[in-house]
Amino acid sequence: MKLSEELIYRGFRAETTIENPEDLDTRENKKFYWGADPSADSLTIGNLAALMMCACFVRHGYEPVLLVGGATGQIGDPKDNGERDLKPLSEVEHNKACIREQIERVINAGDGNVRDFETPGLTMVDNYDWFKDMNYLAFLREVGKTFSMTQLLDRQFVQKRIGDGGAGISYAEFSYTLIQGYDFLHLYRKYGVDLQLCGADQYGNCTTGIHLIRRLEDGEADVWSTPLVIDPVTGRKFGKSEGNAIWLAASDNGGGNYTSIFDFYQFWLNQPDESVGYLIKIYTLLSKEEIEDILKRHFEKPELRLAQKALAFGATSVVHGRDNAEAVENLVQTLFNRDTDFAEFSEDELTEFAAYLPVVAKGAALVDVLTSAGLAESKKKAREFIMQGAVSVNGVKVTKEIDVNQTAIVKKGKNKFAIVK
Repeated sequence: MKLSEELIYRGFRAETTIENPEDLDTRENKKFYWGADPSADSLTIGNLAALMMCACFVRHGYEPVLLVGGATGQIGDPKDNGERDLKPLSEVEHNKACIREQIERVINAGDGNVRDFETPGLTMVDNYDWFKDMNYLAFLREVGKTFSMTQLLDRQFVQKRIGDGGAGISYAEFSYTLIQGYDFLHLYRKYGVDLQLCGADQYGNCTTGIHLIRRLEDGEADVWSTPLVIDPVTGRKFGKSEGNAIWLAASDNGGGNYTSIFDFYQFWLNQPDESVGYLIKIYTLLSKEEIEDILKRHFEKPELRLAQKALAFGATSVVHGRDNAEAVENLVQTLFNRDTDFAEFSEDELTEFAAYLPVVAKGAALVDVLTSAGLAESKKKAREFIMQGAVSVNGVKVTKEIDVNQTAIVKKGKNKFAIVK
């Protein structure tokens, strides 16, 4: 399958300056860049969709320049509804280090195993390196002078912020698009990059770079964007940060922005039939033939949830490696097997499980086990779960407060587990 065909098949096409997608197959200069701001110490599955598009280009011979926005991250990508809080520079530095590793891991994903990070052609850059010593007047003369206020005021995010009922916009965020545009110009000059990849919500900012390259270098450049992934059930954007983000980090880097490998796998496993068909194309490396075969068998016997299992395994392999995906797949099969006797697990088996499930020391009250393991947000909620019969210890439902003095597996609801040992 050609690059253009695979991009369209997987749904990686939204607004673009490239009229004929087949031009990507024969493009002479095969270099692109994609960037992420360090607004948190982990990327989300929303970012992952764009990274999977980048990986698609890489598989077809393109060389990536992957940008971590140490400069733009100090301002924050403008939202539609208000100013972002400025982060301390130390936090920006910490976030940069965390997400660089995630970007490298995903972009290098092959058949589910991570290849050598020193893959030829992989370039990681930080826009702070070229902005830290830039003279403000020089920036205004070179960049600011090339844009009219009409062009900038027409940007969608600006219109939403300054229109009726808008929250207003600071000069810093108003200038964000110029800074991002200069990134493209700089990478065009230094690395010969003439293609930027982005999510559909960044398309307007990305065209700023095209304008600068044309005006200042008399060059041609393009932007290719991928649609935002929308949950068909809730209508919300995947990876949205307001309380429901699924993070790529498997452990806490200090900001509390993480999703355990077990919960990450479970998220995909619990996707509804109406969305699994397009999610499996975006978030796995399965071929078209493999996907169509899986979906055919899935809809013949949907109760087996074959597509969800393939999606969960594939997405987890890309982000956390094949070994972790296999281990969590086996753990899920064990925990949800009706014939499993939780009381019969050996100490060694529980130690293996503990790599993927929260662990609490035995001797604690069940209420404390639930809160410490993150299965309940408060002791009040923990007591409610117990009284409602939503909690079991070693497979036995518990409806009153007890101490858990033995080694045990505690389950809350349908798919939340913790180990007491």
